[in-house]
Amino acid sequence: MGIREEAGEFLRTRRARLTPEQLGIISGGRRRVPGLRREEVAMLAGTSSEYYARMERGDLAGVSAEVLDAVGRVLRLDEAEMQHLHDLARITGPAPVRRRALPAPSQVRPSLQAFLDAMTGAPAWVMNAQRDILATNTLGRALMAPLLDDPANGGNNARFIFLSPASRTFYPDWESAADSTVASLRTAAGRNPHDKGLTNLIGELVTRSDTFRIRWSAHNVRLHRTGVKRIVHPDVGELDFVYEGVEIPDHPGWMIFAYTASTGSPTEERLRLLGSLAAGSTPTPTPTSTRES
Repeated sequence: MGIREEAGEFLRTRRARLTPEQLGIISGGRRRVPGLRREEVAMLAGTSSEYYARMERGDLAGVSAEVLDAVGRVLRLDEAEMQHLHDLARITGPAPVRRRALPAPSQVRPSLQAFLDAMTGAPAWVMNAQRDILATNTLGRALMAPLLDDPANGGNNARFIFLSPASRTFYPDWESAADSTVASLRTAAGRNPHDKGLTNLIGELVTRSDTFRIRWSAHNVRLHRTGVKRIVHPDVGELDFVYEGVEIPDHPGWMIFAYTASTGSPTEERLRLLGSLAAGSTPTPTPTSTRES
Protein backbone atom coordinates (compact mmCIF):
# COMPACT_ATOMS: atom_id res chain seq x y z
CA MET A 1 0.00 0.00 0.00
CA GLY A 2 1.39 3.39 -1.03
CA ILE A 3 1.51 6.49 1.13
CA ARG A 4 -1.59 8.06 -0.45
CA GLU A 5 -3.54 4.84 0.08
CA GLU A 6 -2.35 4.75 3.70
CA ALA A 7 -3.56 8.30 4.29
CA GLY A 8 -6.96 7.70 2.69
CA GLU A 9 -7.53 4.44 4.54
CA PHE A 10 -6.59 6.03 7.86
CA LEU A 11 -9.24 8.73 7.43
CA ARG A 12 -11.87 6.24 6.26
CA THR A 13 -11.32 3.92 9.23
CA ARG A 14 -11.53 6.85 11.68
CA ARG A 15 -14.76 8.05 10.05
CA ALA A 16 -16.33 4.57 10.08
CA ARG A 17 -15.97 4.15 13.82
CA LEU A 18 -18.17 7.17 14.67
CA THR A 19 -21.95 7.34 14.62
CA PRO A 20 -24.00 10.44 13.75
CA GLU A 21 -25.53 10.38 17.22
CA GLN A 22 -22.10 10.77 18.81
CA LEU A 23 -21.75 14.13 17.08
CA GLY A 24 -25.31 15.30 17.57
CA ILE A 25 -26.43 14.62 14.00
CA ILE A 26 -30.06 13.56 13.58
CA SER A 27 -29.90 10.56 11.29
CA GLY A 28 -33.05 9.86 9.36
CA GLY A 29 -33.63 6.89 7.11
CA ARG A 30 -31.36 4.03 6.17
CA ARG A 31 -27.64 4.73 5.87
CA ARG A 32 -25.58 2.94 3.25
CA VAL A 33 -22.20 3.44 4.92
CA PRO A 34 -20.99 2.68 8.46
CA GLY A 35 -20.24 5.67 10.62
CA LEU A 36 -20.33 9.23 9.35
CA ARG A 37 -20.80 10.27 5.76
CA ARG A 38 -18.01 12.23 4.07
CA GLU A 39 -20.24 15.26 3.69
CA GLU A 40 -21.01 15.21 7.41
CA VAL A 41 -17.32 15.30 8.28
CA ALA A 42 -16.78 18.12 5.78
CA MET A 43 -19.69 20.16 7.18
CA LEU A 44 -18.55 19.81 10.79
CA ALA A 45 -14.92 20.58 9.84
CA GLY A 46 -15.93 23.71 7.92
CA THR A 47 -14.71 22.58 4.51
CA SER A 48 -16.35 21.48 1.28
CA SER A 49 -17.40 17.91 0.55
CA GLU A 50 -15.18 17.91 -2.55
CA TYR A 51 -12.15 19.03 -0.52
CA TYR A 52 -12.65 16.38 2.13
CA ALA A 53 -13.26 13.69 -0.53
CA ARG A 54 -9.87 14.66 -1.99
CA MET A 55 -8.33 14.14 1.46
CA GLU A 56 -9.86 10.65 1.69
CA ARG A 57 -8.31 9.86 -1.68
CA GLY A 58 -5.01 10.39 0.11
CA ASP A 59 -4.21 13.77 -1.40
CA LEU A 60 -3.11 15.67 1.69
CA ALA A 61 -0.51 17.80 -0.12
CA GLY A 62 -1.11 21.45 0.70
CA VAL A 63 -3.77 20.80 3.33
CA SER A 64 -3.23 23.35 6.07
CA ALA A 65 -2.57 22.44 9.69
CA GLU A 66 -5.81 24.24 10.59
CA VAL A 67 -7.88 22.01 8.29
CA LEU A 68 -6.10 18.89 9.53
CA ASP A 69 -6.82 19.91 13.11
CA ALA A 70 -10.48 20.63 12.30
CA VAL A 71 -10.92 17.23 10.64
CA GLY A 72 -9.11 15.58 13.53
CA ARG A 73 -11.46 17.20 16.04
CA VAL A 74 -14.52 16.02 14.11
CA LEU A 75 -13.13 12.48 13.92
CA ARG A 76 -12.26 12.64 17.63
CA LEU A 77 -8.62 11.76 17.05
CA ASP A 78 -6.49 11.34 20.14
CA GLU A 79 -2.98 12.81 20.44
CA ALA A 80 -1.29 9.89 18.67
CA GLU A 81 -3.84 9.87 15.84
CA MET A 82 -3.65 13.64 15.36
CA GLN A 83 0.13 13.45 15.17
CA HIS A 84 -0.15 10.56 12.70
CA LEU A 85 -2.50 12.59 10.47
CA HIS A 86 -0.01 15.46 10.40
CA ASP A 87 2.82 13.00 9.66
CA LEU A 88 0.85 11.58 6.72
CA ALA A 89 0.22 15.08 5.38
CA ARG A 90 3.92 15.87 5.66
CA ILE A 91 5.07 12.79 3.77
CA THR A 92 2.43 13.10 1.04
CA GLY A 93 3.54 16.67 0.31
CA PRO A 94 6.18 17.72 -2.22
CA ALA A 95 9.15 15.38 -2.09
CA PRO A 96 12.12 16.94 -0.27
CA VAL A 97 15.60 16.87 -1.68
CA ARG A 98 16.80 13.35 -0.96
CA ARG A 99 20.15 13.06 0.77
CA ARG A 100 22.11 9.89 1.20
CA ALA A 101 20.75 8.26 4.33
CA LEU A 102 23.26 7.35 7.01
CA PRO A 103 22.93 3.82 8.38
CA ALA A 104 21.01 3.67 11.63
CA PRO A 105 23.28 2.81 14.56
CA SER A 106 22.70 -0.60 16.13
CA GLN A 107 24.71 -0.06 19.31
CA VAL A 108 24.40 2.53 22.07
CA ARG A 109 27.25 4.84 23.03
CA PRO A 110 29.20 3.91 26.19
CA SER A 111 27.77 6.79 28.25
CA LEU A 112 24.22 5.63 27.54
CA GLN A 113 25.11 2.08 28.53
CA ALA A 114 26.63 3.43 31.75
CA PHE A 115 23.38 5.27 32.42
CA LEU A 116 21.44 2.02 32.05
CA ASP A 117 23.89 0.18 34.29
CA ALA A 118 23.43 2.80 37.02
CA MET A 119 19.72 1.88 37.20
CA THR A 120 20.14 -1.07 39.54
CA GLY A 121 16.64 -1.31 41.04
CA ALA A 122 14.54 -1.49 37.87
CA PRO A 123 14.74 -3.39 34.58
CA ALA A 124 15.62 -0.97 31.79
CA TRP A 125 16.54 -1.12 28.13
CA VAL A 126 16.88 0.94 24.96
CA MET A 127 14.51 0.08 22.10
CA ASN A 128 14.35 1.53 18.59
CA ALA A 129 11.29 2.27 16.44
CA GLN A 130 11.16 -1.23 14.99
CA ARG A 131 11.15 -2.73 18.49
CA ASP A 132 14.75 -3.99 18.53
CA ILE A 133 16.20 -4.12 22.06
CA LEU A 134 19.57 -2.46 21.58
CA ALA A 135 20.93 -2.47 25.14
CA THR A 136 19.85 -3.39 28.67
CA ASN A 137 20.93 -3.15 32.26
CA THR A 138 21.45 -6.36 34.26
CA LEU A 139 17.85 -6.62 35.46
CA GLY A 140 16.53 -5.77 32.00
CA ARG A 141 18.62 -8.55 30.49
CA ALA A 142 17.32 -11.01 33.07
CA LEU A 143 13.69 -9.95 32.65
CA MET A 144 13.74 -10.11 28.85
CA ALA A 145 15.77 -13.33 28.65
CA PRO A 146 12.97 -15.39 27.01
CA LEU A 147 12.96 -12.91 24.13
CA LEU A 148 16.70 -12.27 23.94
CA ASP A 149 17.76 -15.91 24.23
CA ASP A 150 15.76 -16.95 21.16
CA PRO A 151 18.00 -16.22 18.13
CA ALA A 152 15.01 -16.37 15.75
CA ASN A 153 13.73 -13.07 17.16
CA GLY A 154 16.93 -11.13 16.52
CA GLY A 155 16.31 -9.24 19.77
CA ASN A 156 13.06 -7.87 18.33
CA ASN A 157 9.94 -7.69 20.49
CA ALA A 158 7.52 -7.56 17.55
CA ARG A 159 8.88 -10.79 16.09
CA PHE A 160 8.72 -12.38 19.53
CA ILE A 161 5.07 -11.40 20.01
CA PHE A 162 3.81 -12.50 16.61
CA LEU A 163 6.14 -15.35 15.66
CA SER A 164 7.01 -17.06 18.96
CA PRO A 165 4.39 -19.19 20.78
CA ALA A 166 6.31 -18.48 24.02
CA SER A 167 5.13 -14.86 23.91
CA ARG A 168 1.59 -15.83 24.93
CA THR A 169 2.92 -17.21 28.20
CA PHE A 170 5.43 -14.42 28.77
CA TYR A 171 2.76 -11.75 28.08
CA PRO A 172 -0.45 -13.07 29.71
CA ASP A 173 -2.27 -9.98 28.39
CA TRP A 174 -1.13 -10.96 24.91
CA GLU A 175 -3.96 -9.31 22.98
CA SER A 176 -3.19 -5.94 24.55
CA ALA A 177 0.55 -6.36 23.94
CA ALA A 178 -0.09 -7.27 20.31
CA ASP A 179 -2.42 -4.29 19.75
CA SER A 180 0.07 -1.92 21.35
CA THR A 181 3.00 -3.22 19.31
CA VAL A 182 1.20 -2.91 15.98
CA ALA A 183 -0.06 0.58 16.82
CA SER A 184 3.47 1.67 17.78
CA LEU A 185 4.87 0.31 14.51
CA ARG A 186 2.12 2.07 12.54
CA THR A 187 3.02 5.35 14.30
CA ALA A 188 6.71 4.87 13.49
CA ALA A 189 5.92 4.08 9.84
CA GLY A 190 3.92 7.31 9.56
CA ARG A 191 6.85 9.31 10.87
CA ASN A 192 9.43 7.71 8.60
CA PRO A 193 7.96 5.64 5.76
CA HIS A 194 11.37 5.25 4.11
CA ASP A 195 13.02 3.47 7.06
CA LYS A 196 14.18 0.31 5.32
CA GLY A 197 14.57 -1.75 8.49
CA LEU A 198 11.06 -0.82 9.60
CA THR A 199 9.41 -1.51 6.25
CA ASN A 200 11.25 -4.84 5.97
CA LEU A 201 10.02 -5.86 9.42
CA ILE A 202 6.43 -4.89 8.64
CA GLY A 203 6.54 -6.77 5.34
CA GLU A 204 7.90 -9.84 7.10
CA LEU A 205 5.20 -9.79 9.78
CA VAL A 206 2.38 -9.15 7.31
CA THR A 207 3.56 -12.17 5.33
CA ARG A 208 4.15 -14.53 8.24
CA SER A 209 1.43 -13.62 10.76
CA ASP A 210 -2.32 -13.46 10.13
CA THR A 211 -2.84 -11.89 13.56
CA PHE A 212 -0.41 -9.10 12.69
CA ARG A 213 -1.95 -8.56 9.25
CA ILE A 214 -5.48 -8.17 10.69
CA ARG A 215 -4.28 -5.66 13.27
CA TRP A 216 -2.21 -3.76 10.72
CA SER A 217 -5.28 -3.22 8.52
CA ALA A 218 -7.06 -1.44 11.40
CA HIS A 219 -4.68 1.58 11.05
CA ASN A 220 -4.54 2.16 14.82
CA VAL A 221 -1.70 4.27 16.23
CA ARG A 222 -0.44 5.07 19.72
CA LEU A 223 2.30 6.87 21.64
CA HIS A 224 4.20 4.34 23.74
CA ARG A 225 5.05 6.46 26.80
CA THR A 226 3.61 4.92 29.95
CA GLY A 227 1.38 2.11 31.10
CA VAL A 228 1.16 -1.15 33.01
CA LYS A 229 2.62 -4.49 32.00
CA ARG A 230 2.13 -8.00 33.33
CA ILE A 231 4.84 -10.57 32.64
CA VAL A 232 5.14 -14.23 33.61
CA HIS A 233 8.86 -14.97 33.87
CA PRO A 234 9.96 -18.63 33.73
CA ASP A 235 12.26 -18.21 36.77
CA VAL A 236 10.26 -16.04 39.18
CA GLY A 237 6.63 -16.17 38.04
CA GLU A 238 4.12 -13.35 37.62
CA LEU A 239 5.34 -9.73 37.72
CA ASP A 240 3.25 -6.56 37.63
CA PHE A 241 4.94 -3.36 36.51
CA VAL A 242 4.32 0.28 35.77
CA TYR A 243 6.55 1.44 32.92
CA GLU A 244 7.79 4.75 31.59
CA GLY A 245 9.27 5.41 28.17
CA VAL A 246 11.55 8.39 27.48
CA GLU A 247 12.65 9.44 24.00
CA ILE A 248 16.35 9.87 23.22
CA PRO A 249 16.47 13.13 21.24
CA ASP A 250 19.65 12.54 19.26
CA HIS A 251 18.40 9.15 18.00
CA PRO A 252 14.86 9.62 16.61
CA GLY A 253 12.74 6.57 17.37
CA TRP A 254 14.94 5.36 20.24
CA MET A 255 13.44 5.19 23.73
CA ILE A 256 14.58 4.13 27.18
CA PHE A 257 12.02 1.97 28.97
CA ALA A 258 12.13 1.36 32.72
CA TYR A 259 9.81 -1.01 34.61
CA THR A 260 9.11 -0.38 38.30
CA ALA A 261 7.30 -2.41 40.97
CA SER A 262 5.18 -1.12 43.85
CA THR A 263 7.01 -0.92 47.17
CA GLY A 264 6.37 -4.00 49.30
CA SER A 265 4.62 -5.86 46.49
CA PRO A 266 5.22 -9.51 45.52
CA THR A 267 6.71 -8.19 42.28
CA GLU A 268 9.35 -6.21 44.19
CA GLU A 269 10.33 -9.35 46.09
CA ARG A 270 10.43 -11.47 42.93
CA LEU A 271 12.45 -8.79 41.16
CA ARG A 272 15.08 -8.99 43.92
CA LEU A 273 15.17 -12.75 43.41
CA LEU A 274 15.60 -12.27 39.67
CA GLY A 275 18.47 -9.89 40.33
CA SER A 276 20.13 -12.44 42.61
CA LEU A 277 19.76 -15.15 39.97
CA ALA A 278 21.23 -12.84 37.33
CA ALA A 279 24.18 -11.92 39.55
CA GLY A 280 24.96 -15.57 40.13
CA SER A 281 24.98 -16.48 36.46
CA THR A 282 27.49 -15.80 33.72
CA PRO A 283 26.46 -12.58 31.94
CA THR A 284 25.47 -13.00 28.30
CA PRO A 285 25.88 -10.01 25.98
CA THR A 286 22.61 -8.48 24.84
CA PRO A 287 22.12 -9.35 21.15
CA THR A 288 21.55 -6.59 18.67
CA SER A 289 19.50 -7.02 15.55
CA THR A 290 21.60 -8.44 12.75
CA ARG A 291 18.97 -7.71 10.15
CA GLU A 292 19.36 -4.86 7.72
CA SER A 293 18.27 -1.50 9.10
